[in-house]
Amino acid sequence: MNSTEKLELKKAACKVRMGAIEGVFNAKSGHPGGSLSAADIFTYLYLKELNVNPENPKDPDRDRFVLSKGHCCPGLYAALALKGFFSMDELKSLRHIGAMLQGHPDMKSTPGIDMSSGSLGQGISAACGMAMAGKMDNKNYRVYALLGDGECQEGQVWEAAMFAGHRHLDNLCIIIDNNGLQIDGRVNDICSIEPLDKKLESFGFEVFKINGHCFDQIEDAFNKAKKVKGKPCAIIAATIKGKGVSYMEDNGSWHGTAPNKEQYEKAMDELKAQLASLEA
Repeated sequence: MNSTEKLELKKAACKVRMGAIEGVFNAKSGHPGGSLSAADIFTYLYLKELNVNPENPKDPDRDRFVLSKGHCCPGLYAALALKGFFSMDELKSLRHIGAMLQGHPDMKSTPGIDMSSGSLGQGISAACGMAMAGKMDNKNYRVYALLGDGECQEGQVWEAAMFAGHRHLDNLCIIIDNNGLQIDGRVNDICSIEPLDKKLESFGFEVFKINGHCFDQIEDAFNKAKKVKGKPCAIIAATIKGKGVSYMEDNGSWHGTAPNKEQYEKAMDELKAQLASLEA
């Protein structure tokens, strides 16, 4: 990746973070922390990795993406808007009655959403089904699913992982947003999922561990994943919950809390300053 591409991705990720904060503030509810930690992943997926077209969102040959940790959809919605699936202004209607963008992804009402999700652990199973269907239909599309690390405490995640390994789903790539926090505190204090890499490998996955805020490492992992044959891939992305907003960073209280007006303005001022420094 050249320096110009990387700079554009950093700018886009900043806009995704701003969009997520905008949505949660206007909703007066939602999940900012995990949306911000995954913002760089969302940005890379929709601006570089995924074969998707906003003008043909149901293209049968498109790549699929499932947000298994569906509560972090404010970040996904911002990335979809930036890609052109709908207007950025739509983010302000997040969670409002009758609005397109609800508190969890809805494949029936939102362009670009491939699977409704929100009940933790279920999204990866849907992604496995999509990947298996692609194999059976001799399609070349790839399937991606983003999970939370706390979500990996769910037994269904491991049932799906067992299926993916057994069926050699090399068209499946899961990404784990490993920010170390869940709604009740530190993941390792509540129910440790470590050693996550060894567990995934034992289920038949090729595993890559990266800094989830480094676009060079993100690109390298996705490029390597596409070359793996005969097994599914997992990218464990070390991230910071609330990344980009100083008072939210690594602070579990922002898992599912909306900022008030003063907090919203501080967050947006910080993100605008980051964007301005990138554009200077």
